[in-house]
Amino acid sequence: MFNYVVAGITQIETIIKVDNIPIAYQPCTEANDAIYNSAGGDAFNMSLALKWLGDEVKFMTVVGEKQDLSIFNPDDREVTLDTEYVMPIMKETPIEVMFYDDRRKQQVFGDLKDIRSAVYDMSKVEPVADAADMFILTNANFCRPFIKLAKDRNKKLAVKIHNFRRDKEIYNADFLENADILYFTDNSIREEPFSFIQDMVDKYQPDMIILGQGENGIIFYDKFRDIKAHYDAVASSKIVNLAGGDNAFFACFIHYFMKTKDPRMAVHKALLFCSHKIGFMGTSNGFMTEDQLDHWDELVWDPRGTENTQSK
Repeated sequence: MFNYVVAGITQIETIIKVDNIPIAYQPCTEANDAIYNSAGGDAFNMSLALKWLGDEVKFMTVVGEKQDLSIFNPDDREVTLDTEYVMPIMKETPIEVMFYDDRRKQQVFGDLKDIRSAVYDMSKVEPVADAADMFILTNANFCRPFIKLAKDRNKKLAVKIHNFRRDKEIYNADFLENADILYFTDNSIREEPFSFIQDMVDKYQPDMIILGQGENGIIFYDKFRDIKAHYDAVASSKIVNLAGGDNAFFACFIHYFMKTKDPRMAVHKALLFCSHKIGFMGTSNGFMTEDQLDHWDELVWDPRGTENTQSK
C-alpha cells in the first residue's frame, strides 16, 4: 500500500447517450436510461481508482462554496474518499456534459466556472507531504504550488496533462519540466504520436511518458529501460462508455509500477483495469480491487504479448 497526494479538477458530470455524434437537431428527445449524473473529474476518478486498489489517498481539489460533499461518497459505494482536503472556495463546482454514441464517438461540453482564479490552501498540504510516496497532479492552475512542494521534498511527481495543445504549451511548461511521469491523451494532439513523444522527451526529459489513444491502446516511453512501445487496448467486456478510462489507466499504472517497479507489468495491469472500467456507465464506476484484477488477469484474460515496439 502506498500513500498519494492527488490534486486536480473535480466536476459534476452529466453523461448522455445519443444515437449519433454529431447530434441531429430534434426539438425533444425521450429515451430510457440514457442520462447519468455523478461526481467526476481527473482528481476524483484517480483518487477513487487508487482507493479501490488499496492505496491511501489525500484527495485535494476545489469545489463550489455550496457544494454538498456527500456526492463524493454515495451510500451504495463500498469505497469511501476522505473529503477533508476538498476546499469549497469556488462560486460553483465545474460542470461537464458528455454526449456519446455506440460508435465510441463523444462530444464534451465543459464549464470550468471560476477555477482559474481558485487558490488552494497549501498549509493543508504541508503536514501530509512528507508521508506521500508520490504527488499526482493535473495541470489545473491551482495545482502549480504543489510542484515546488513535491520537488522541495524530493517526491516523485506524476502529471496528467488535460487537453494538451501546442498553442498552450507554454502554460503547461512548469508541469512538463518537473514531472517524472507524464500522461497525455491524443484527442487534442494532431501529430504523429511517436514524433510527439520524442519531442516531449527532447524538451523536458521525463522518466516516462504515456500517450493514451482510446480504443487503440497506449504508447509508453521509459527513459531508463529503453522502451518506446505501442500496446493494444484489451477487450475484457462490452464497452459502455469510454469516459474516465484514461484516469483509470493512469492510476492503475502508478499503483503497479510503485508496487513492482516493472513498467511492462504495470502497463498490462492498467490496460485490463481500464478495459473493465469502461464497461460501466459513469467515470467513477467500474473499478476493481487488486484481488479482482489479479483474478481476471490470471484466469480470464492475459494481455501479455500485446506489445509492438517501434525500432529506434
